Amino acid sequence: MDINEKNRIEENREIVRAFIDALFNEGDAAAVDKYLAEDFLNHDPPFGADTTREGMRSAAALFRSAFPDWHAVPDLLIAENDLVVEHFSATGTQRGELFGAPPTGRTVTLRGINIFRIRDGRIVERWGRLDDLGFLRQLGLAPDQE
Repeated sequence: MDINEKNRIEENREIVRAFIDALFNEGDAAAVDKYLAEDFLNHDPPFGADTTREGMRSAAALFRSAFPDWHAVPDLLIAENDLVVEHFSATGTQRGELFGAPPTGRTVTLRGINIFRIRDGRIVERWGRLDDLGFLRQLGLAPDQE
């Protein structure tokens, strides 16, 4: 691997880190326009969002409205070629309604894994697996395990 390829891989890692920080931690909806390509495709949109850039923007807005202090931390970022894999933990205090659940004031945690593909300095694809069930249980919207 030459130095240019190493630099590109590190740049890809930083693009993902900056995108997550801007959109989810800072609530900057303009991060969608800055970091996601026009033809962005979300293969696994979270919680019913659509597969486009606007779906990502609306998912972030939904979380920020219910959890104004939402904060995602990349526990692990692995980059190779044009892919960046993120294993993350995100937390927030529920201050607004979400999926019909009234505000509880409780802090909840969402864990997951995302894979991002980068092209020309912009994110073009996302695949993800979130712990939806664990998250919904914390909100009281799914039964606890017996």
